[in-house]
Amino acid sequence: MHRLTDSDRAAYARDGYLCLEAWLSDDWVDRLSAVADRFVDRSRALTESTADILLGPGHSAEHPILRRIPQTVAFDPLFEDFGLRGPVVDLAEDLLGPDVRFHHSKLNFKSGGGGEEIRWHQDIPFWPHSNYGPLTIGVYLCDVDADMAPMGVYAGSHRETLHTLRDADGAWTGALSDAEAARLEPARLRWLSGPRGTVTVHNCRVVHGSRANTSPRMRPLLLHTYAPCDAIPLTRIMDPVKFANVIVRGRSPAYARFDAEPCPMPPDWGAGEYSSIFSVQQEKLG
Repeated sequence: MHRLTDSDRAAYARDGYLCLEAWLSDDWVDRLSAVADRFVDRSRALTESTADILLGPGHSAEHPILRRIPQTVAFDPLFEDFGLRGPVVDLAEDLLGPDVRFHHSKLNFKSGGGGEEIRWHQDIPFWPHSNYGPLTIGVYLCDVDADMAPMGVYAGSHRETLHTLRDADGAWTGALSDAEAARLEPARLRWLSGPRGTVTVHNCRVVHGSRANTSPRMRPLLLHTYAPCDAIPLTRIMDPVKFANVIVRGRSPAYARFDAEPCPMPPDWGAGEYSSIFSVQQEKLG
């Protein structure tokens, strides 16, 4: 089922992102939110992160602070159904073509009262592929206004510089340097707020990030990354993760497609060594 207009597709090609207000049905949002709430309730009994719940600084039973549920499709049947067979897969197919591979998913909570900043970055240096087709689809599970740290994107940045996400000494930081960020054009920054069920789409090369959430409200954002099947993963980052890199539409390609521009590579984390962008950026940049 194709759910985008020609104008939507043209906007994605031009700007590298879409923001589709209240695109997902209330029924889906209600059910996904109920599952997310169960993870929050489970976290109250935790004092350290587990495989399926990554805690944030200051977490307690009275005030749960979650950074992320990684690879949501691996930890709950509804999340699995949504990420591998739900309407977001239709959306991915509409933008990527008939052969679609699921790469990974996560639910970023961005807790209220200071949920952590995500510094400006591009996704593809975290998990390089043979071409730049991969995209990420986000779903806001609650109303997100300007005070709740909505995701920000720089329109058109997917057609410009590929950043290494390393500092001047070559050390991996997972973020643009201050000098690189200073060269971004403020006029092209778009903050993607919207009511619950709003869906965001951004290409793997788009520069994006979000501020700290200083509101008292949690901002859960459910994210799924898909790739055209001829975009072949070049690292082992998702090797041990259930459902990573499974084909959800179409068939396996006869050939890999390689874009001419080389892709910056991340550290060789090895299988299962990477945790989250939160820990990478906080550890390297504070």
